[in-house]
Amino acid sequence: VQLQASGGGLVQAGGSLRLSCAASGSIFGINYMGWHRQAPGKQRELVASMTRSGSTNYADFVKGRFTISRDNAKSTVYLQMNSLKPEDTGVYYCNAGTMAPRDWGKGTQVTVSS
Repeated sequence: VQLQASGGGLVQAGGSLRLSCAASGSIFGINYMGWHRQAPGKQRELVASMTRSGSTNYADFVKGRFTISRDNAKSTVYLQMNSLKPEDTGVYYCNAGTMAPRDWGKGTQVTVSS
């Protein structure tokens, strides 16, 4: 599966961004789609994930601010990010798999200025 993410950029604290990630290739059987992020000098961490049936999982640090959604017909997952903070800065990676991340996209940079 190939994953192409878009929508990153530079935004001021308190602003919003919407990330998109489209899957292509052998997409049959994809159940799990999600987002991880990696800040400079830190390990990659889960941001949010969603199953095909709509079950979601969020990291505590984004609850109430970020919303994950997906369009199964388009094999696309979205991440709406509101009330962004400087600590949200990092490279955001979309991923997909059956029950956990298996395939990863190249990532898109999100920078939040204070």
